[in-house]
Amino acid sequence: MNKEKRIEILTRLRADNPKPETELNFSSPFELLIAVLLSAQATDVSVNKATDKLYPVANTPQAILDLGLDKLKSYIKTIGLFNTKAVNTIKTCQMLVDLHDGEVPENREALEALPGVGRKTANVVLNTAFGWPTIAVDTHIYRVSNRTKLAMGKTVDHVEQKLLKVIPKEFKVDVHHWLILLGRYTCVARKPRCGSCIIEDLCEFKDKSEN
Repeated sequence: MNKEKRIEILTRLRADNPKPETELNFSSPFELLIAVLLSAQATDVSVNKATDKLYPVANTPQAILDLGLDKLKSYIKTIGLFNTKAVNTIKTCQMLVDLHDGEVPENREALEALPGVGRKTANVVLNTAFGWPTIAVDTHIYRVSNRTKLAMGKTVDHVEQKLLKVIPKEFKVDVHHWLILLGRYTCVARKPRCGSCIIEDLCEFKDKSEN
């Protein structure tokens, strides 16, 4: 895909959604961090249902530590892999209290040192909480980038590096949100809804459907 087509795609996505936001509910960097940690292999809807009950009770590292592992599990038990996620959340909260005065560090290395936090989660927090021009590549963004040929790669890391290289600076902060929403609602996995896609004529996917 050439540069001009990429810019037109990004321009259309921006015009359609000038100030995109995550669909996870949060009101602080810590709430976002925990929501993203819980969202692995789970839907944002299921995470929001759990955190909407959890956060009014405990929404700081110390408050979750005071809650304890068993009570934390009772709040997040509807989310997949909740046992592992609860353990990682408690460990993460302890590290935040011990090493960062209870604050979420605005630092990739420090974020990735937290239990259950990988590169993708760190990218989301740095982008959404702190406004960094990072691009967190999940399954939706991986699929959309390869299918449209916006940025092709064989792994999520390859796609991330390609996106960082080809996306102009003015679009970098928001492109993660545009692509994830496109993949979640239009460019879906099994049968993309090409007929209702605002970039259909620019997309280089060969097997377009009319849905």
